Order: sequence, then C-alpha cells, then structure tokens
Amino acid sequence: MDHVTRILDQWHRERPDLDVAPMGLLGRLGRLHAHLSREIEAELAAHGLNRASFDVLATLRRAGHPHRLSPGDLLAATMVTSGTMTNRIDQLEKQGLVERIAHPEDRRSVLIGLTDKGFATIDRAVTAHVANQHRLTAALTAAEFEALDALLSRYLSAFEEKG
Repeated sequence: MDHVTRILDQWHRERPDLDVAPMGLLGRLGRLHAHLSREIEAELAAHGLNRASFDVLATLRRAGHPHRLSPGDLLAATMVTSGTMTNRIDQLEKQGLVERIAHPEDRRSVLIGLTDKGFATIDRAVTAHVANQHRLTAALTAAEFEALDALLSRYLSAFEEKG
C-alpha cells in the first residue's frame, strides 16, 4: 500500500461524502515526481551537472551539427526567462562547456555552441540519463509502460493545448 492510499483511506473514513479520487491521482503524480527528480538529479550530479545545465547542453546537442543555437532559440526550447538563460550560459561558459560565438550573419548577436568538453560531457551524461530512465521505469511491464505513457500524454495535452 502506498502512502497516498493511507491518506485516502483516512479521508474516506472521515469524509465519506467527498470523492477524493482526484486527490489520489494528483498525490501519486506529485510523490512520483519527487522520487524521480531525486534519482535524476543524483545521476546528473555524477556528471557535474544539474537539471538546468543538462537542459541547455542537451538542447544544444540535439540541435545537430554544429551544435549551436541563438540565445533566443535556447529560450524557446527551454522555456525559462532571458535572465535565467543568461545565468545558465555564463555558468556553463565558466566550466568550459559552452562558448559564445559571433553570429556569422549578424555581428551584433552571438550563438551559443558546445565546446569539445561540453559535447563529451553531454554525450556521457545523456547516455547515463537514458539508462537511468530505463531503470526508473523498469517496474512497469511493456504494456503498462505504453498504456501509462499514452494516458499521461493525453492528460498533458489537455493542459498544453490550452496554452
């Protein structure tokens, strides 16, 4: 029995008039998020990264050769404020993982690119991250995984299509 079931049992006993089923679903999603986040952060930390730095490096890596994007494109892909993105880029640049490169078509702007060190770091980290994700979802059968993924996609779309 999970922790949320115990809470729901208490509410059923104390307030049988309330339908607390959504509390169960949302509570489980929240608790799963907390457990998964801790596991993911630990794996990223083993590579000297956190979610924020991983997000920027992974966005540059999956952009394809030459692994460069404008700060605006990074903002759009990561959905953070420009100040937050500037801070992330500054920190990654200090670590030698990214570099600012003069934009070849617009000398007033720059591109953010992976350095060789950044490329190697994100390739190692994403390989470990994917293996970790497989480990974290291994409690589900293939059919359960597929069904849960489809349901969560449908649920998430209901929120994102409004936006």
